[in-house]
Amino acid sequence: MNSNEIKSLAESLKLNNNQRQILVGLILGDGHLETQNKGKTFRLKVEHALNQKEYVDWLYSQFKEWVLTPPQIKLQTVGGIVRQKYWFSTISTGSFRFYGQLFYVDHKKVVPKMIVKLVETLTLAVWFMDDGSLKSQFHKARIINTQCFKISDLQRLQGMLLKKFNIPTTLRRQKEGSQIYIPSQSVERFVSLVKPYIIPSMEYKIKLT
Repeated sequence: MNSNEIKSLAESLKLNNNQRQILVGLILGDGHLETQNKGKTFRLKVEHALNQKEYVDWLYSQFKEWVLTPPQIKLQTVGGIVRQKYWFSTISTGSFRFYGQLFYVDHKKVVPKMIVKLVETLTLAVWFMDDGSLKSQFHKARIINTQCFKISDLQRLQGMLLKKFNIPTTLRRQKEGSQIYIPSQSVERFVSLVKPYIIPSMEYKIKLT
């Protein structure tokens, strides 16, 4: 595909409702919007460990028409250890501009004031698949790894979870930042909301045993 064809494709693509919800969940999680022209257009980059291949493939299926090259494996060396990553990125498009400008300030992720209007149950499910975990195999509580956000942003996320979904949470301090902690008494409600959207390889995150 030549540059004119890519430009034409980028201008023709519009996000549907599911894609908007998934995109917001990814931005809250490990997904990234990147710009190379000072915010005129953005591309979405998705990258996870190879053992989350099924999840990345599912995300790719949701944005397939936006992607020129299917997911691929790359090697990443961290601290002398070589890890396999599985990733894809979309073309750069103005369709992501609203979200890029809303969720990024000086190239850092932030939580916008209007977050309550942007998050639906599918968003919650993607956010949890991306960054959620069990506190431990012996505990019912769940954790969302939100260490990249500052406290005021986390408080906005807590307010959104309480106001829109009636899910009270607390913050759990870690060395590198704070996690959102969903206590055991809130977990059944949370799981009931996200369960319809959880893909098979991620079902271990929501099992209530």
